[in-house]
Amino acid sequence: MPDIKRREFITLLGGAVVAWPLAARAQKGSDTRRIGVMIALTESDSEGQVRVQAFRQALHQFGWVEGRDLHIDYRWPGGDAARLRTSAVELVELLPDVIFAGTTTALVALQQETSTLPIVFAQVADPVARGYVASLARPGGNITGFALQEYGTAAKWVELLTEVAPRTARIGVVYDPANAAETYLPDIERALSPGMQLATYPAHSRSELEHAIERIGAEPNGALIVLSGSLTALHRDLIVIMAVKYRLPLVHPYRYFTAAGGLISYGPDVIDQYRRAASYVDRILKGEKPAELPVQLPAKYDLVINLKTAKALGLDVPPTLLARADEVIE
Repeated sequence: MPDIKRREFITLLGGAVVAWPLAARAQKGSDTRRIGVMIALTESDSEGQVRVQAFRQALHQFGWVEGRDLHIDYRWPGGDAARLRTSAVELVELLPDVIFAGTTTALVALQQETSTLPIVFAQVADPVARGYVASLARPGGNITGFALQEYGTAAKWVELLTEVAPRTARIGVVYDPANAAETYLPDIERALSPGMQLATYPAHSRSELEHAIERIGAEPNGALIVLSGSLTALHRDLIVIMAVKYRLPLVHPYRYFTAAGGLISYGPDVIDQYRRAASYVDRILKGEKPAELPVQLPAKYDLVINLKTAKALGLDVPPTLLARADEVIE
């Protein structure tokens, strides 16, 4: 038999690919199930490790034990497009029972490689509009999971900025286009006060992030909204340092930015999404289909304020805002 690469062989089989996971399980043993996990962060990233640990702990609570009846293959491609594609190919060729995609870019790469293997996602923006699922109630294909957040929360970011920094006259929005974050922009623009200016900065690299923040900080009374994405997550320390340098109040959807020194975060509990994603993985391993598991919106939103950063920026956080905070970092 000619030496054919495994992926090419699978392609030649066409419709028979659906039967491969069953055959793979028969070869692995009677009870061991296989999960693929792909997150567009680096393995050394502390935030990524916290998320994965929450996912693993939740699986354990559902009765799955690694090394006994469960094997997990991890891929940490970071934000590099070529590594994302390679990691997706590798996971699909392992023929796991289900794959967990921890970010939008991870899901996009995996979707391009398989339309049959079950995929559960978390932290994915606008899954219906982007064509990942048919609808929230009935996804209809091999993909389901937990959407990033409702777009109405974007107006809340503007409200928080103007509450903590009432002199704000210009807001710069920095985002990673690979994560469909631009879909938040209309809600941000509608929330602006009369006379307030908005500037948007899609960034594809570290240097573009730096250039964007420099431009936003070049004039007084500016503020910064950083949208979630692999690029902004990987370079969050740089973004926070530059925001403080240019005295820019910074709002981000997630707590890990505020913990790194950002001023305010308001958005869903990411760790909670990873735990809930494990519940869908469990249900699929027990026989349910992704097509019948509804895509869920966040169940919990957190407001976190970094008082140390507020002092560095010369801002007095209103007591009413502090009272509403779920966490205050001092």
